[in-house]
Amino acid sequence: MLPEISLNILDIAQNSIAAEASLITITVDEATEGHLLRTEIADDGKGMSEETLVSVVDPFFTTRKTRNVGLGIPFLKQEAESTGGVFHMESEPGKGTVVTAIFCTDHIDCMPLGDVNATIHALITMNPQIDFCYRRIVNDRSFGLDTREMWQILGDIPFDTPDVSLFLKEYLESNEAELEHDRPTKVEE
Repeated sequence: MLPEISLNILDIAQNSIAAEASLITITVDEATEGHLLRTEIADDGKGMSEETLVSVVDPFFTTRKTRNVGLGIPFLKQEAESTGGVFHMESEPGKGTVVTAIFCTDHIDCMPLGDVNATIHALITMNPQIDFCYRRIVNDRSFGLDTREMWQILGDIPFDTPDVSLFLKEYLESNEAELEHDRPTKVEE
């Protein structure tokens, strides 16, 4: 199993890249009082047939030629459901796929979110041919990053250019810090 939810997000986004998506939307939505964390990865890639959609939760099913098992989706499903959460996936051939996992964060089996900003940064800088739309929500506060808007500002300057990469990293970290700063603190009983 992957030790952090952010690594699961990376794995599912890699599936979207392999499915030739041109746009990947990633949402991480946390309700601290309700002890829920919802992740959603949506893409406009190849999509899957209903038969494949049913098979993809089997750890011994994969479309890859390099290994005989596909563990990303089955692990994410198991990890969400082991916390009392929910896993849902929908897909349509030629339209794309949406993977949603809801975790109950107060459950002992809920793994940490991890460094989701590093995950988003890596996806953007390492896949310049794909647009990413990222939205991070904590309770009623949020921030977002849309590479389509950034391309309008940057023109042809790639995201892996050191100054742009540093800006992306700092933007993600500073906005996350603002959300963390306003997070309610747990009162010891």
